[in-house]
Amino acid sequence: MNAADLLVIHKDWAWLVVVSNGLAGLWSLAAHQWPALRKTAMWWFIGAAQLSVVVQVILGVIVVNKLKVELPKLHAFYGFVAIIAAAIVYSYRYQMKHRLYLLYGFGSLFIMGLALRAMYIGLSR
Repeated sequence: MNAADLLVIHKDWAWLVVVSNGLAGLWSLAAHQWPALRKTAMWWFIGAAQLSVVVQVILGVIVVNKLKVELPKLHAFYGFVAIIAAAIVYSYRYQMKHRLYLLYGFGSLFIMGLALRAMYIGLSR
């Protein structure tokens, strides 16, 4: 696989990060309101959505190293902040047990926003 193919995958994967974290956030917020939505599948989905951020950042690092391109200002910053945000949300799960669905709901939507911002900066070059 060449670097140009990886760049296409990186751009396409960005939409997976945005959509999956957006849906995870909405599902978690809805589960806060309606307990019937509190399923094990929701936690698996949130985990997969947050893992997609890690995959996206790894793809981005590989693309930059192979293509030797200069990154737009703050593009990589938003990617790494998204990983840190997921780690912070995870680390607060016990302290926020009484508001766990709100924590993961707003945390996932925040990660989605970071991904959108990174995409916007990446396209504005």
